[in-house]
Amino acid sequence: MPLSPSTQKNPTKMLERVLSSRRSASHPDAENDDVAADDSKTKKHLPISFFTTRITNYLTRSGPVWPCFLLLALVLLLIFSLIFNSRRFVCVSPYDPVSRTGFFGFDGLESDFGSLGVPWCRPKHGKTVDWTSKDLIKALEVFVPIYETRPIINNMYGMGFDHSFGLWFITQWLKPDLMIESGAFKGHSTWVLRQAMPDKPIVSLSPRHPEKYLKKGPAYVDGNCTYFAGKDFVDFGSVDWAKVMKKHGITDLSRVIIFFDDHQNELKRIKQALKAGFRHLIFEDNYDTGTGDHYSLRQICDQSYIRGGGHSCFKDSDEARIRSKRKHFWEKAVDIEELCGPGEAWWGVRGYVRDNFNHSHKLIPYAEHFQNSRFVESILDVYWELPPVAGPSLTHQTRYDPARAPPPIVEDGRYGLFQRLGLTRFETSVFNGYTQMVYIQISKQ
Repeated sequence: MPLSPSTQKNPTKMLERVLSSRRSASHPDAENDDVAADDSKTKKHLPISFFTTRITNYLTRSGPVWPCFLLLALVLLLIFSLIFNSRRFVCVSPYDPVSRTGFFGFDGLESDFGSLGVPWCRPKHGKTVDWTSKDLIKALEVFVPIYETRPIINNMYGMGFDHSFGLWFITQWLKPDLMIESGAFKGHSTWVLRQAMPDKPIVSLSPRHPEKYLKKGPAYVDGNCTYFAGKDFVDFGSVDWAKVMKKHGITDLSRVIIFFDDHQNELKRIKQALKAGFRHLIFEDNYDTGTGDHYSLRQICDQSYIRGGGHSCFKDSDEARIRSKRKHFWEKAVDIEELCGPGEAWWGVRGYVRDNFNHSHKLIPYAEHFQNSRFVESILDVYWELPPVAGPSLTHQTRYDPARAPPPIVEDGRYGLFQRLGLTRFETSVFNGYTQMVYIQISKQ
């Protein structure tokens, strides 16, 4: 049979066809093996157009194409949305305006006009703490088994896990030579301080001695503690601190840490500590604006010139709308009616300074409130609010409004880390006492 012109020009092609047909004929099973062997490779490199064409042909035979494409697009969009938002089903952890909108439809949770922002007091030189979030997580691994040995299991009306960890961590990090606490209750905070610094002395001031609670249930009395309590009680501002420091051999007051859990005007306590020469202070209840029973640093620094500070008392404002929504979810979320007082006064609690265990209510003008913030900034070296240990979806707490708090140490959605740290072993009630504990470092103007 004569060769075709193309074959005459290219005999190699004919040879390849012959060899190919011989291989196929002599090894009928080899063809399937080759296909199987190459299948895994070729599937990885098929162009997308191959699949879209096949899908289109199938859908064309099945019915109208575009409704199916639209449905497919919606499904993909839903999957992407779930992946993107999986970390904030209940509470949003990242500290930025976009990510905090969450699934509840809350917009503008942080803004320059203070619509549920987080106003932090501004240090005069912009200093911050030395520790990082990684240090906090490492410390949690150490503290969890310590907390499990606490003598007061049900510390109702006292500190929960969050603030216990914060007090222990800060104290253990600073390693003071002397610890002072104003407000001891049953002695839980004394016990926490002792766990942080086993061999250092403690001075405790409390109207009622913790030993009185031993008659009714668990309490803690420390053997290496000087008590100004019960019949020997002296208020922090009336103590002769120079005499106390001399008794304990303390010459460097920067080696002393003071823990306030006495529900007193925090501005008053700062001035008293500054006068005595102390530098490191911790306030357990740094109440948010519109809440609490005393004038707090958080309230003092809630100013219009600070990002996240200042408020609108207009009932038709965006802030009023957002606050009204959040009121349904969080116990400490306050609406405009609770926030604002006479003349649209929102600073403190409806414009009032509360003090003396909520027995003193003083209405102050905004000018005085503004000057208070300026004074705090003039003596403030460091300001750091303790974050919640974990987000609400992990702890199941409802006490604080997460839009008015720093992002948690263990973010929502990180259940594996929450479990690895041992936090799942605790009752959820121990996490329901967070009120923006704050550590500050001060020095004279």
